[in-house]
Amino acid sequence: MNDLATDSPGTRSAARRPQQPTLLNRERAILAFNRRVLAQALRADVPLLERLRYITIVSSNMDEFFEVRFADAIELMRQAPDGDPERADLRRVADEAHALIDAMYAALNEQVMPALAAQGIALINHAQRSPAQRAWVERYFRAQVLPLLLPVGLDPAHPFPLVANKSLNFIVRLGGTDAFGRDNAIAIVKVPRALPRLIRLPDSVMAPGSQGFVQLTSVIRAHLESLFGGRPVESFSQFRVTRDSDLEVDEEDVVNLRQALRTGLTTRHFGQAIRLEVVATCPEPLWRFLLDQFALPEAALYRVNGPVNLVRLDQLIEQARAPALRFAPHSPGWPEALPRGQPIFERLKQGDVLLHHPFESFEPVLQFLREAVDDPAVLAIKQTIYRTGSQSLLMELLIEAARRGKEVTAVVELKARFDEEANINWAERLEAVGAQVVYGIVGFKTHAKLMLVTRREKSRNGAAQLQRYAHISTGNYNLGTARLYTDLGMLTADPQLTPEIDAVFHQLASLTRVRPPRHLLTAPFALHRRFLAMIAKVARAAAAGQPGRIVVKLNALTEPALIQALVRAAQAGAEVDLIVRGACILPPGLAGLTERIRVRSIVGRFLEHTRVCYFSWGAADAEQALYLSSADWMGRNMFRRIELAWPVRDPVLRQRVIDEALVPYLHDQRDAWCQASDGSYLPVGEAGSAAASAQAALAARYGHGD
Repeated sequence: MNDLATDSPGTRSAARRPQQPTLLNRERAILAFNRRVLAQALRADVPLLERLRYITIVSSNMDEFFEVRFADAIELMRQAPDGDPERADLRRVADEAHALIDAMYAALNEQVMPALAAQGIALINHAQRSPAQRAWVERYFRAQVLPLLLPVGLDPAHPFPLVANKSLNFIVRLGGTDAFGRDNAIAIVKVPRALPRLIRLPDSVMAPGSQGFVQLTSVIRAHLESLFGGRPVESFSQFRVTRDSDLEVDEEDVVNLRQALRTGLTTRHFGQAIRLEVVATCPEPLWRFLLDQFALPEAALYRVNGPVNLVRLDQLIEQARAPALRFAPHSPGWPEALPRGQPIFERLKQGDVLLHHPFESFEPVLQFLREAVDDPAVLAIKQTIYRTGSQSLLMELLIEAARRGKEVTAVVELKARFDEEANINWAERLEAVGAQVVYGIVGFKTHAKLMLVTRREKSRNGAAQLQRYAHISTGNYNLGTARLYTDLGMLTADPQLTPEIDAVFHQLASLTRVRPPRHLLTAPFALHRRFLAMIAKVARAAAAGQPGRIVVKLNALTEPALIQALVRAAQAGAEVDLIVRGACILPPGLAGLTERIRVRSIVGRFLEHTRVCYFSWGAADAEQALYLSSADWMGRNMFRRIELAWPVRDPVLRQRVIDEALVPYLHDQRDAWCQASDGSYLPVGEAGSAAASAQAALAARYGHGD
């Protein structure tokens, strides 16, 4: 048995005529996820600096929410008449965004920062500084900050400057007159991005055992008048504008996608304004002036009780000398299935190897590629590149492989949001050493995670033959996120899977039709249809009075047809458990509609990124199917991306996935949240180290402390 069994068919009620519930609002579901992340900052069992980190994560998530998700909403809120239902929905979303951001600052100011101060780590504002600290800050300002500041006084010859996305600025109202006797009252101070947003005070001006930090905004605020030649500063505020940052390129109308994207990157920072942040003390005339300049409605104004960019407080987390206030270091374990010292190619001839990150090390993936680069028998390496980062050992290994004369094919996704520049740079470096670089399919992002190695070997009769080896994964080829995100990967030499992986690369490069794979599921072709068919198979078994079970673990569930299929299966009598980290718009627990569907979300130390789809149906010895996938159940993944799902057919590995990636999460009592039918979430159990935690159990099983 697989530990996912539920009640027997005899306990089920008769199947009702299928009905469909009203789906939840996606934007509100995204905000609900960020409230769950923010809740981590309020947990006493989370180390203090990690609580601060969760606040910075929410701040970063909210930046992306406005940059990407909320751009169209501002235009509709401007134009739609009062009483328009869609406008009212967006207004509720905006109200919830305001409330979430207010809660974020309350958590910072009322809980986390006071608790850090009690531990001797403090942000010290101007009023709190000792004379020695003030003197040090003034010297720092004059030596490191003042030479880089250039205030702009506004008049017809000095119009309001172009303000970049998420840049730090001050607006200042001045008294008196300028050098030419005029009373132009408004000035703008743009703060260069090169300046650190947080400065550590030297130990010489701190009490023994304490650590002090000052924010750049506080340093500038304390010396604003020195920028204006003696004119009095009557009022001022920090401000920051968030702009629409979705990089739009008409792919049907460009000759060179890479060149078009590089051009687009130069203008991304100056898209349509979406949100204006000012400090809570900003006088109304100043924030109204700014709203006019950015053509924003008042609903787009966020008056915050602190610095306008909490993301930069991550510098305090990194600089603070307090290891006890961070999570204990986690070192991933080496996979038991890979004997150290044995070449991976030799090991894969014995069967597949499953890797569970970050609990198990990502190093075997590096070793797989490193062996391929060093092995003279390896002729070709093919890899998809989505998010690797600006520094990547994997990419350097690919470049080295091309230098050594191996056939290297890289499918580089140039439109990986906010990684476009890094990917363009990698593409150019790969091309410079002779690698074949393609950019996937026009109109589709290549999101599948694939690496294929082709090696010349001798067969049993001594003849030369080509043997393929592959790595497929739910996560990106990024060493940094491999230590923070939960993902499943598989190393394989399966003679049924590897030719189909090769066919995917062939299609991405040549654009030609290939024989539909029998084992892999690919989007935008069969993935959506086959998952619908799998759900329908479970539904038919349940309707016939046999056991039916679906467990799906995803980052997001928003695709309507898949949701409707899940609802129909549940109404037929199947039991459905959904483990969805982020946005889920399926309302569970509705009487007569979705009472057999349960939705839970896990928010813990590691970011849940694994996609697992489990189906079982039939009589006592139930048939099972389990797929790992790069795709969430969203419209974009099913229809506008190149995605891949693959079956785990080895019964031992399949059971391992069930035992590690599903069952512990269904029983988690520390990091789990249960979704209600209205889209709200409640914690499943009580916080505390004694409560069952899937992530903690897996980390203890595979890892070890440093």
